[in-house]
Amino acid sequence: MKTIFSAEHVLQDVKSEFYGGKWVDAFEIPRRAELVLAEVKRAGLGPVIAQDSFGLAPVLAVHDAAFVHFLEGAWEAWKAEAGTIPAYPNIWPPRRSRMIPTVRPGAELGRYVVDMSSPILEGTWNAVRAAVDCALTGAKLINQGETAAFALCRPPGHHAGRDYFGGYCFLNNAAIAAQYFRDQGASRVAVLDIDYHHGNGTQDIFYDRGDVLTVSIHGDPVQEYPYYIGFADEIGEGAGQRTNLNLPLPWGSDYSVWNAALDQALERIRAFAPDRLVVSLGVDTFKDDPISHFRLKEQDYAQIGARIATVGVPVLFVMEGGYAIEAIGVNAVNVLRGFEAAPTQIAWTP
Repeated sequence: MKTIFSAEHVLQDVKSEFYGGKWVDAFEIPRRAELVLAEVKRAGLGPVIAQDSFGLAPVLAVHDAAFVHFLEGAWEAWKAEAGTIPAYPNIWPPRRSRMIPTVRPGAELGRYVVDMSSPILEGTWNAVRAAVDCALTGAKLINQGETAAFALCRPPGHHAGRDYFGGYCFLNNAAIAAQYFRDQGASRVAVLDIDYHHGNGTQDIFYDRGDVLTVSIHGDPVQEYPYYIGFADEIGEGAGQRTNLNLPLPWGSDYSVWNAALDQALERIRAFAPDRLVVSLGVDTFKDDPISHFRLKEQDYAQIGARIATVGVPVLFVMEGGYAIEAIGVNAVNVLRGFEAAPTQIAWTP
């Protein structure tokens, strides 16, 4: 399996974040990706290649144009007003406010970002664009005949919606890749999100679409970020009725509970009969993750990979979360090795 990786991820290097009512060392840091890369190499997973360049068209296929252009220019606007400190919102719009453009970068941040986890830095845009291109390169490899590819994306993406960002995510790498598959001829695409946190951005992007199935196994939003979205009764709307499946689980869920949810997820995906599967690969379900509350163990991840292989279609794995630094590489690569070791044969035509 080829891994696509960009060294530009280091340009998004946040030193601290506001968590639990205080400033703490940041969780989403460059070392996350470096440890996954090191384990990919140690395990002999396959070649590590650089990303191709795809331009903005695939991004604009899923994200609002005004939002994308704001992200592209946000740092320069912020720097001109506030200097070279990290860019955070001045305010979030109160309910029933008029959500119209302003001329202040801090106010514009409040229109587009949902939390304090995702400051914009000088290198943010370049890091974000490189992550998108990693996902698209993986999708292109699959369209050229690979049965699987691993896009080692950083920053992650699944919390970025049509016109908002947050949760360490700026552009939705997995959703952009899913849309790329559709634009390149796939009739149906499924996105399976196994990150601990709900893939709210992915749901937002495809919620009224019948051609992309979105499935997420995650911490119950009555307890867990991103809250307010990710409930089981959210099934899609319009043409997307019954093409969104949320499987929220309570704090403390172990692999037996989580695996039962995966049964439901895979059953729905097989019934949908996609041509391509995108997996938002978060390993913050791990028992020692510092900001999550599931109880999966290292050995569970290989089983997850093997079970995903039973869908029998080409799979693009896109890296999302996972913050137990010393274990992130092992857990992510265990999923990929479990997938590769599975006996399921993939029959398809590029």
